[in-house]
Amino acid sequence: MSTARLDAVLRAARAQGLLPENATPPRDDARPWPVVLLTALGAWLAAIPLLAVVGMLLGDLISRSVGPYVVGALLIAGAVVVLRSRDVPLFVEQLAVPALLVGGGSLGFGLFRDAGTDGGAALLALVAMGVAAVIRSAWLRVLLGAAAAVLIGIALTPQRWRFGRGESLEQWWLAWHLLLAGWLVALQALRALRGHAAAALESTAAGWSLALLAGLAWWSGMTFLVGGTLGGELAGEIVRELGRRGEPTLAWRGMQALSALLALAGLVLAARRWRGLRRAPFVGAGLVLVALGALMPSLGATLLMLAWLATSGRLRLAAAAAVAAAWIVGAFYYQLAWPLATKAALLASAGALLAALAAWARAGRHATQPPARPDTQPRFPRAGIALALAAILAVANLGIRDKEALIREGRPVFVELAPVDPRSLMQGDFMRINFNVPGAPGERRIGMLRRERPFVVARRDERGIAQLQRVDDGTPLAEGELRIQLTPKDGRWILVSDAWFFAEGEAARWEKARYGEFRVDADGRALLVGLRGAALEAL
Repeated sequence: MSTARLDAVLRAARAQGLLPENATPPRDDARPWPVVLLTALGAWLAAIPLLAVVGMLLGDLISRSVGPYVVGALLIAGAVVVLRSRDVPLFVEQLAVPALLVGGGSLGFGLFRDAGTDGGAALLALVAMGVAAVIRSAWLRVLLGAAAAVLIGIALTPQRWRFGRGESLEQWWLAWHLLLAGWLVALQALRALRGHAAAALESTAAGWSLALLAGLAWWSGMTFLVGGTLGGELAGEIVRELGRRGEPTLAWRGMQALSALLALAGLVLAARRWRGLRRAPFVGAGLVLVALGALMPSLGATLLMLAWLATSGRLRLAAAAAVAAAWIVGAFYYQLAWPLATKAALLASAGALLAALAAWARAGRHATQPPARPDTQPRFPRAGIALALAAILAVANLGIRDKEALIREGRPVFVELAPVDPRSLMQGDFMRINFNVPGAPGERRIGMLRRERPFVVARRDERGIAQLQRVDDGTPLAEGELRIQLTPKDGRWILVSDAWFFAEGEAARWEKARYGEFRVDADGRALLVGLRGAALEAL
């Protein structure tokens, strides 16, 4: 920013009361960002052993009744003094951040021990907000605001509801919406504040909003296609568990109704602040989102936050709200109370309606503007989109052709299913399956970085049933043996797939499965084409 422009901004801020009359431009900080980054890294590396030594020296004090409070208060006070100083060396300033974290951890240890989880979380949240109010670093205030929001969310959910199913979903939903109410109150109070108080509240509210958006997205469960990315590890199981819903209850209906009202409030707010959104196509698009909010209890709050953030110029936070809204809409795919075909039809209809409204808005804009000259109309973007679409269709059709050839020409092979955890056997519209691969490849994760996949050697009898013998080590095959290529999944090698997908409502049909039916070609490429019963009968 030029000096003249900076002076103009300062004059305007002083005239509106945002800055005091004696405010001056900040001094030019000549620290290049690589120097700041390396200094911060050195400070953190130096702080780790230092804090470890302090912990060993004060370990006995921390375990006593008042020890955590004394150590935590001293560390937090020292860190705040350093962070508020303007002439402190950069290395020392960076040392204050881990000291603040350790002080908060020590204080939290004492609070959670003596006041319980609920009281300790609430008191620690107050400490975080108090520290955020007095320090100067905006990025640190954002982190403290996010931590305070999470801690208050924990305090608002009694422990008996925190990790259970059933009513825990409703209580977490209520906690996030109470946090939403607090965020709205803070934004209203922000209008009456000036100077450092306004800056502190703005940064803290930004962190609060990010934590709230993450909480609303987390509450909605796993979004579309993320399950394949997270796989079967702990993170994947958590989001899959959150995504399951039973039959809607009266409380659930009430949550949906409030979500629709919040989405409608966001629509009204956006239309009041942006007059261009009062046109019929945009109102129609807003009503579509309101209807989706009536189906997804966490979407309404997210849309209200999106409208408020976008219309107030907080565009980065608005982008985060848009990502959270997209996550929540994608999570609707995994709501098991709805048939898959119904969910697909509903989302497709909403998408088609939004596309039609967008075309309507585009046509109305062109009708009020003179047509562009032919030489100014963009051609390359459209050509690029067409080429990308053609490439996607070509790759998809080549893959389909190869799979059809493997089904048609491959040798039928049946492999016995291995036991799996009964609790994870049926997952709505797919069933977990497992095949015992003897002697998993030695370099499991390292081998996955290589181009070649390992093979398992199987012996096939006259009925087509294959017994998996060993991982292929290059020795010649004996009579009746064949190679089957393995597939990487969740840090291990599996036989083609660990899941069998079926239409909803057919779980009882596939519970009798005892064998997996494969098609294997001469190169060892295999495809799971079905499941068979104990006598190889079709199911």
